[in-house]
Amino acid sequence: KLQGFEAAKSFSYIDLFFGNRGGSLGETSIILLLLGFAYLVVRGRIKVMVPATYIGSVLLFSWIFYMVDPSKYGSPLFHILTGGLMLGALFMATDMVTSPMTIKGQAIFGVGCGLLTMVIRYFGGYPEGVSLSIIIMNALVPLIDRYTQPKIFGRRAA
Repeated sequence: KLQGFEAAKSFSYIDLFFGNRGGSLGETSIILLLLGFAYLVVRGRIKVMVPATYIGSVLLFSWIFYMVDPSKYGSPLFHILTGGLMLGALFMATDMVTSPMTIKGQAIFGVGCGLLTMVIRYFGGYPEGVSLSIIIMNALVPLIDRYTQPKIFGRRAA
């Protein structure tokens, strides 16, 4: 009865990168997601700040926990290549309507998404925290925008 468990334990990062695994539609092939993302960046449709800070904070947070107990927590590369993280970071979190306007706000948004994703993955009852973390951070975008807007030079106090 342990055949499924043994199959789940045996994976290679190359198979995860090229999508040679089971998963939801659109989230399995990391290389195709990166190609689509690169196309949209070159066309000027997506900014890089949100995905970079999102993926970077997931890497950092998962690395810290992996260093504490590698037998209990997955490696940072495993967290990047599995689940919907790349799909969420590259395409869902970069929605122009619901992401912050300033660079500083986008960095805060990305880090918040990454930390919430890992907290939900490690400590929540929900196995995949990507969509939930993006929804929570989308609710905070007006607050982030309010406090990251640059001050207008030369404005008089009322």
